[in-house]
Amino acid sequence: MSDFFRNKNGVWTFTLAGIVIVVAVVLYNVRSVMSYRSCSGVVWTTQYNITYESDRMFDDSIQNVFTTVDNSMSMFNKTSLISKINKGENIEVDSMLAVLYKASLNVNRETGGAFDPTVSPLMKIWGFVDKNGIIPDSSVIDSVREFVGIEKTSFDGKNIIKNDIRTEFDFSAIAKGFACDEIGRMLRRNGVENYLIEVGGEIALNGVNPKGIKWRISIDAPVEDMDAVNHENTVIVNLDKGGIATSGNYRNYMEVDGRKIVHTMNPATGYPEVSDLLSATVIANNCMLADAYATACMVMGLEGSKLFLHGRDDLSVMLIYAVGRDSMALWSNDGFSRVMAEP
Repeated sequence: MSDFFRNKNGVWTFTLAGIVIVVAVVLYNVRSVMSYRSCSGVVWTTQYNITYESDRMFDDSIQNVFTTVDNSMSMFNKTSLISKINKGENIEVDSMLAVLYKASLNVNRETGGAFDPTVSPLMKIWGFVDKNGIIPDSSVIDSVREFVGIEKTSFDGKNIIKNDIRTEFDFSAIAKGFACDEIGRMLRRNGVENYLIEVGGEIALNGVNPKGIKWRISIDAPVEDMDAVNHENTVIVNLDKGGIATSGNYRNYMEVDGRKIVHTMNPATGYPEVSDLLSATVIANNCMLADAYATACMVMGLEGSKLFLHGRDDLSVMLIYAVGRDSMALWSNDGFSRVMAEP
């Protein structure tokens, strides 16, 4: 376990060799008049875990939500709506994709472009798609930046219009959060009030856990490893509604000629963002927004994120940043501090 303490500036500090952050869910023994059920599996190459209180099973309905979301917004599904749009087809979007696009555009504007779902071409030339291990030339980066930017697209109520046919969308940084919310909406339509939905570390939740208290979410700092996750606990938060998401450079990075290339792409520069910010955990009204803002914080960096969060009472945020070579510190705004449990 990490050895950490509260210093005079109100910042949690601790020493740890790894810099990876993941979110783990702390669950308890079942205690309920109505039984709590669980469902788990793999979707979009990541693990999902769902716990809910009901006298019915919703496994099929959960799979239907995943399929519907995949058919709408997965760029890895070659027949999805977003794949067709990426290929230049003039196709009418569904209600889910419309919500996702509008939310992405709003977060993009609020964060000064830090969150942008059109960075897919940049991710490709940097080798995060085919893992080619080649650092692109600056001229290539500049040429791709010409058609990167959600502001170079628009929505007329039916169709997403691209100013440049080469612009591509990758909603991976917001779609998992949206899927969590969508499953939550399905459960509520069926009378389920108490649930926790986790997809690849992004979480949507409501009500209480099997012990009848708020859901307890453990935010861990595992040792950095692309092949394994070794957990070390940092803090626990108590929540009864909303969404929580963590973004960091803990799994998706490459090593090229001894140089670590992280996957957090800065749309403004066309280069992977280099900063002392290791992880951003965001609690918002829903998981879709928590997912998007966590990604934006990683691009904005520590000081940029603090500046952005000033006066944002709708977002509760914890930032973990490097202090020296093997130490880290935690910064949290008032909203996040209020839901933290004692270590």
